[in-house]
Amino acid sequence: MNTDNKHEEKGFFEKVGDAISSLWEDTTDKAEDLKDAAADKIDELKHKASAKKTTATRKVTATKAKVSAKADKAVASAKTKVAEAKDSAKEKVADVKAKADKKVAQAKTETAKTVDKAKATAAKTADKAKATTAKASAKVGTATTAAKKTVAAKADKAATAVKAKTTATKKAVA
Repeated sequence: MNTDNKHEEKGFFEKVGDAISSLWEDTTDKAEDLKDAAADKIDELKHKASAKKTTATRKVTATKAKVSAKADKAVASAKTKVAEAKDSAKEKVADVKAKADKKVAQAKTETAKTVDKAKATAAKTADKAKATTAKASAKVGTATTAAKKTVAAKADKAATAVKAKTTATKKAVA
């Protein structure tokens, strides 16, 4: 049984090998035909291209000259515009700087005035506080003296009343 299977497998692989060989030969033939056709076409195109190349070279040279002239004009125009823009920008910067300097000077002046006013107000407030403190101290001193006198008078009265009661109590006890 095994021998029969081997013969079948060998036959199958031989058939596959033959098919591959046949395909390979056909492909090789077609590749050679394509190669020959491509070589002929390349030669033909080279001939046509060389004729067109000289015409194109003349046109390119003329166009390059025109483009170069236009580019030179554009560059010169751009340089002029850039120079004008720089000058304009410098003038604007100088104007802005002058205005800023003026505003800074005004701000410094206003700040100095405000500081002076604040110092004057602080001095006036300190003077008023001292005067008010002195008046308050005088009033407190006067009120304290009056309170001391009132307390002393009331204490004397109370002491006299206590003595009188003590004396009355001693008399009543005796």
